[in-house]
Amino acid sequence: MTTNRQPGFAPAASPHASTTVHTPEEAISAGETSIPSQGDTLPAYYARPKHSDAPLPVIIVVQEIFGVHEHIRDICRRLALEGYLAVAPELYFRQGDPSDYDDVPSLFSGLVSKVPDAQVLADLDHVANWAARNGGDASRLLMTGFCWGGRITWLYAAHNPQLKAAVAWYGRLVGDKTLKMPKNPVDIAVDLSAPVLGLYGGQDTGIPLESVETMRHALRAANANAEIVVYPEAGHAFNADYRPSYHEESAKDGWQRMLAWFAQYGGKKG
Repeated sequence: MTTNRQPGFAPAASPHASTTVHTPEEAISAGETSIPSQGDTLPAYYARPKHSDAPLPVIIVVQEIFGVHEHIRDICRRLALEGYLAVAPELYFRQGDPSDYDDVPSLFSGLVSKVPDAQVLADLDHVANWAARNGGDASRLLMTGFCWGGRITWLYAAHNPQLKAAVAWYGRLVGDKTLKMPKNPVDIAVDLSAPVLGLYGGQDTGIPLESVETMRHALRAANANAEIVVYPEAGHAFNADYRPSYHEESAKDGWQRMLAWFAQYGGKKG
C-alpha cells in the first residue's frame, strides 16, 4: 500500500493510503454551513440527496480526533447517497484548528484534551435543532461517530432522549476522568435512551478487549438496548480508508451493519 499526504486531510493523520474513497457529488447537495450554538457560530459540513422534498432522516456525524477533514466529509456524502441528511459539526472550533498540528500527541495535548464534553453535547443539541429546521425530520434523529467521536456518540445516546439510534466506531469506553471529561461510556450504560451499536477492532491496542468486555458487562447489567461487534483482524480506525489502518472487509461489514441498525430503528425514508 503506497502512502502520501493528500489535500483536505488533517496533517496529523498522515501517512495517507492509496485506498482513499472519494464519493462523487452528482446525486447530492453538499457544502459548508454555519449553526448558531451557545452564542457562537458553529461551522459544519452537510450532505443530502438532491431533489428531495420530504423531511429526511438525520444523521449527525461526529468527527475523529482529526476534526471534520476530508474523510468525515466523504462519510457525509456516502450517507446522503443512502437518503439521509448528514451533518458533521466542527466540535473543536472554539479551542483551535486540528490542521495546525502535525502529529497525534501534540494534537491531543494541544487541542483535543481542552474540549469539554459538556460543550460538545450542547453543541450537538444545536446541530439537531438546525437539522430539523433545514430539511431534516426531528423524529428520525440518528448519530454515528468515529474514534474521538465514537466515545462522544455513546455519551450523546445517554444525553438526548430524542435520539433514535446511534453507531459508535472504535470509541474509547473507559479511562481516566477529568473536569472536562467527567464520565466515560462505561459510566453511562445505565442511562442510554437510544439503541447503540458499537464497532470495534480486536487488534486495537488503544482500546483493549478487556475494556470492551467491561462495557458489555455494564450494558448487560443495565439491560440496555445495545450491541458490540468486534472484528478480530481489525485494529483501530479500521474504517479510515485514507489511512494504513484501513481493514476493508471489516469496514464494509461495519458499514452495512450501521445502515441496518439505522433502518431497524426508524431511520430510513418511507
